[in-house]
Amino acid sequence: MPDRRDVIYCYDGSFDGLICCVFESYVKDELPSDICSEEPEQLSLLEIRYIETDTAHSERVLRGIAKRNCSVDFIKQAFLTCVPKRDILILDYIRKLFSYGRKAEFMLADDTVNALNKAVYHCTHEAHLLKGFVRFSEYGGVLAAVISPKNKVIPLLADHFADRLGGENFFIYDDVHRMAFVHIDRRGEILENIDFELPPPDRRERGFRGLWREFYDAIEISERENPRCRMSNMPKRFWKNITEMNRSDTAAKAEILQKNSPLLSENSGDRITSL
Repeated sequence: MPDRRDVIYCYDGSFDGLICCVFESYVKDELPSDICSEEPEQLSLLEIRYIETDTAHSERVLRGIAKRNCSVDFIKQAFLTCVPKRDILILDYIRKLFSYGRKAEFMLADDTVNALNKAVYHCTHEAHLLKGFVRFSEYGGVLAAVISPKNKVIPLLADHFADRLGGENFFIYDDVHRMAFVHIDRRGEILENIDFELPPPDRRERGFRGLWREFYDAIEISERENPRCRMSNMPKRFWKNITEMNRSDTAAKAEILQKNSPLLSENSGDRITSL
């Protein structure tokens, strides 16, 4: 590989934009000191070069990777991770693919390859967990959920929930990375750089949340309670968005039971309130 140059590449933050940085690196036969998606906040003595996004350039690089039987999907997943110096790691990784071919993917003793493999595992594992921990609430006939992941997992969740909730109108909002997957009339779209805040739940929604918590508590086997195991399988950072782990809005559950269950008589109010 060429030596590092005193230059910082700056791009628009898109995947194609980052791949265009790879193209620039080959055209100039240089390795930048860093790559960033925004202009550095601190003054730098290094040259800052803005790389324009050109899909023809990015497609050329990706075709070259595919011709070497290397995984483009792995690079796309690496782009979703939160690993420090992610962009420069991806650049160095792609250059290794062009130098060594597919065997570079298995060079786990290499610092770059090892760091990206760990980051992609963390990202895909987080997405796997969230497939079970996303909790939807209803707002005017639309299902809405908020998540707070470390990685940009929305693209990894989109197909899963579009398949499971194909007939529903719903959206999932990532409040950390300001991304959302919106699914309306069986069509889905990922939106980026958006700010959104859910309104407070109405009484009906609070009631259903209370019922869900009652069910969660009812199926618990107290003798087998293991908080350490639960935190291992349900990381505590997810709890703020998980209905059963928040106990602040249970007051409406009795009213919901009375209004929505045909099996309960008008004279059963005392019994319901005691649930």
